[in-house]
Amino acid sequence: MSYDVQRLRAQVPALQEGMAHFDGPGGTQIPEPVAAAMAAALRSAVSNRGRGNAAERRADDLVTGARSAMADLLGADPRGIVFGRSMTQITFDIARTLAQDWGPGDDIVVTRLDHDADVRPWVIHATRAGATVRWAEFDPATGELTPDDVLRHVGPRTRIVAMTGASNFIGTRPDLAAIAHGVHEAGALFYVDGVHLTAHAPVDVTAIGADFYACSPYKFLGPHLGVLAASPALLDKFTPDKLLPATDAVPERFELGTLPYELLAGVTAAVDLLADLDPAGGSRRERLLASMTSLEAYEDTLHARLREGLESIPGIRLYSNARHRTPTETFTIDGIDSADITDYLAERGVNAPHGNFYALECSRWLGLGDEGGVRVGLAPYSDDSDVDRLLQGLREVSTR
Repeated sequence: MSYDVQRLRAQVPALQEGMAHFDGPGGTQIPEPVAAAMAAALRSAVSNRGRGNAAERRADDLVTGARSAMADLLGADPRGIVFGRSMTQITFDIARTLAQDWGPGDDIVVTRLDHDADVRPWVIHATRAGATVRWAEFDPATGELTPDDVLRHVGPRTRIVAMTGASNFIGTRPDLAAIAHGVHEAGALFYVDGVHLTAHAPVDVTAIGADFYACSPYKFLGPHLGVLAASPALLDKFTPDKLLPATDAVPERFELGTLPYELLAGVTAAVDLLADLDPAGGSRRERLLASMTSLEAYEDTLHARLREGLESIPGIRLYSNARHRTPTETFTIDGIDSADITDYLAERGVNAPHGNFYALECSRWLGLGDEGGVRVGLAPYSDDSDVDRLLQGLREVSTR
């Protein structure tokens, strides 16, 4: 493994403030090359997209460049890459569009494991259409959501199954390919929330079997916006709400208004930086696969060390127990309020937030209610010294 975490850390200016960041699942810190790319776009002449003058061409190139970059990251077709303000906004838009064809007798499947951005849009629009919402439930003791847990709710009237690629709350990574196979056998669509997964592992939307795959670049060193990947042929089947003069072309018909060119410059820079985490050769897609594989192995090793340390903390209750998961841990400590744990750690230079992190159904299913717990997640720039500071702080707070 040739992953060099110190080389990446040197490129992240925020780390110079001295904090150990375990808040990556909520958003990563921005490397200098990404910030520089956004600044360069803001300092350059841009206009509405076109090929007639330099400003038009620059805007057009920023859009097509970002579509190409995200397609390489996800193993997708750049002609099916849609940009939006956030993954939440995109999912609401897609749910509203698909629900035009739903009605009584139709089934929509969601899970208790998911972030609410991949729950509420489907529940709201299913309810308005008179369709039935069916809930796939995970084992709260293990955190496992198996294919059987999902597919027992899938039948001939199922229209779509929406589920996470990895839980942002406890890290569980379900067997997406097996679930997709069953979903497609029933003639339904498969929508995957890849926000938390994309930051930690190589992704191939075709191998996963996702008809729609949504993610957020700010979870993997990029700026704040949302991305959807789907096949152009599938997108062409649907007509979203849009302005009359707006183009009917795919993917633009799903994008409302002028795109944020400076953020798209940042997306491309973030993907290029990810491709360079492991200095392998080949195409950008090949380099991304190598780099994300190295990152996954690095994070798995660091995660094992983190988990071992957490298990030694007096009174700790760990809720991240699935066999296959991201480097994400949610916990409580008996007799200590989670907010107090977060505050104590912050005073010692450790960012470890608490809450339900919008995974409301998951938090409630685990018995944590709406309050949730403390969540710590590794990011590409996390290192041993960060883990040491976190564990030291937890040992102190647990024995006060």
